[in-house]
Amino acid sequence: MCHSPLLKLDKIMRFYEFASAIKKPLTPDQARIQAMKNQVKTTQKAIKAEKARQKIKAGQQALAKI
Repeated sequence: MCHSPLLKLDKIMRFYEFASAIKKPLTPDQARIQAMKNQVKTTQKAIKAEKARQKIKAGQQALAKI
């Protein structure tokens, strides 16, 4: 078996990885802004999906006419 020091390093979490995993709780104002941003992203995804559905429906209707 090879006991390379590099293999040990792979199993140890580096300090910057640990520090980035810790998040402070948001203030009520920050939480409200974050919720609004999430709502915008969700709405944008819904609009994109609806446009795709409408495009598919129009394509199917065009094929049906042929």
